[in-house]
Amino acid sequence: MDTVSSHIEITRGVAGGKPRIAGHRITVQNVVFWHERIGMTADEIANEHGLSLADVYAALAFYYDHRVEIDQTIRSDESLIEELRRTTPSKLRTKLGG
Repeated sequence: MDTVSSHIEITRGVAGGKPRIAGHRITVQNVVFWHERIGMTADEIANEHGLSLADVYAALAFYYDHRVEIDQTIRSDESLIEELRRTTPSKLRTKLGG
């Protein structure tokens, strides 16, 4: 077993079947978001989420090995969220009369 696969697992029915840190529900996609979009360092991600540095770097290595498919999943998830925002009224906004 290589280093990355010892840290990353894919389990049907867990975290939507997305690749995740072994033993956690934190997905590779989560790590990528925190690192690439928010700008967190690997140390910050590890400390804030109870992961080892090896977990974080394995997630990033997995991402770079599977970048096209993970980026597509991220775009698909973002599209779903946007669609839900457009079609589902805000309960708070409804209560406030807006």
